[in-house]
Amino acid sequence: MSTAVMMVVFFALVAIVLGRSFLESAEQALKETLQVQVYSLLSAAELPKSGRLSMSSSLPEPRFANPGSGLYAFITHNGKNIIWRSPSAIGLELTVPAAMLPGITVFEKDRINNRYILHYKVIWETNRKSTREYVFSVTEDTQFVSHQVNRFRKTLMLWLGIVGALLIVIQLMVLRWSLKPLRTIVSDLEKIEAGAKQQLDGLYPTELQGLAGNLNILINSERAHLERYRNTLADLAHSLKTPLAILRGCVATAGSNSPIMEAQITRMNEIVDYQLQRAAIKGEKKITGKVDLVAITHKIIASLEKVYSDKNIQFELNLPERCWVYCEEGDVYEIVGNLLDNACKWCKRRIAVNLNNANRAVGSSLILHIEDDGPGIPEDKLNAILQRGVRADENIHGHGIGMAVVYEMINLLGGQLQGYKSPKLGGMYWKVHLP
Repeated sequence: MSTAVMMVVFFALVAIVLGRSFLESAEQALKETLQVQVYSLLSAAELPKSGRLSMSSSLPEPRFANPGSGLYAFITHNGKNIIWRSPSAIGLELTVPAAMLPGITVFEKDRINNRYILHYKVIWETNRKSTREYVFSVTEDTQFVSHQVNRFRKTLMLWLGIVGALLIVIQLMVLRWSLKPLRTIVSDLEKIEAGAKQQLDGLYPTELQGLAGNLNILINSERAHLERYRNTLADLAHSLKTPLAILRGCVATAGSNSPIMEAQITRMNEIVDYQLQRAAIKGEKKITGKVDLVAITHKIIASLEKVYSDKNIQFELNLPERCWVYCEEGDVYEIVGNLLDNACKWCKRRIAVNLNNANRAVGSSLILHIEDDGPGIPEDKLNAILQRGVRADENIHGHGIGMAVVYEMINLLGGQLQGYKSPKLGGMYWKVHLP
């Protein structure tokens, strides 16, 4: 509909412009014709010794001799008194513009009498060496031009209508062809929804490849989110097995174990709350809000200093006043908290934390560095500890889940986790890239 409306407006403007141009061309052609008629009158005019201008009885244009023919001629003396008029102009009057220059034509339209008029002023020298001024005027009815213009407009409107209808049909065909990839994407999305396809893998035009890529990212993110729910539910089930077994034994022995039952029930509530909070993480939440990474890091360090007060850990911080990241606050606590907790658990006395590119532009990477002076992790175990249930040292208390959770969260956020041996402190060096 919008294309059809634009076509109608465009061809209407074209019709107006072409109609106006044709009218100007017709008027210009009429002006040149009337100019020729003036020259023919000049050739037929004579100025005898008597000094009175006379015209030949046989005029060059037959229409001058037919009353009401639409073509009329006048000769005025000094532009005031009509001294001659053609037989076709019997009973007609004429007004000549004042202050005309000799040899200059004046072309005008008499809207009152619906006539085009061409005036031409000449200076005629008599035999007595005197001069007289005459104005030759030739007029033509506007019907001559209006008939041509109307005929042209009818033809123009007919052909513009045909061309416009043809272009609208072609435009509809082009639109249908150009929108075919969108219908293909819709069909592929329906197949994905039905489980027949895993992602948008068709051959799409360049303009839609970005859309298809973003939709694939969204689909993969939702699948990762679903997988996270499944893993969390598995973790929750596993975590509840031991407290449930204890409760089962306590129920069998009755009332003396009530404090134990109460403690285990409380522990179960804590586990459920923690796991459900983890299950709420959806990743790729850059537009939901922003949190101050520096403030959260300071809070975590303040808590860890109390937990590991016996180690008297020295934290070397190189952090700006603020650093905003676009993700959930719980995600930041989970990532930074697990990394710093591991650093405190393994370090001897020193932990270094710093940020790079804190004042980054939108879309660039933020890098969080966490180093410790502990024994570090062997290179052959770096990839293994990022899997669930794997610990670097089986003698140290833990479940082997913390680093796997950190790794999953960073990937869901579109970042990257890298581990090295610290060149500065000699222990573990974690580098977290966040978008």
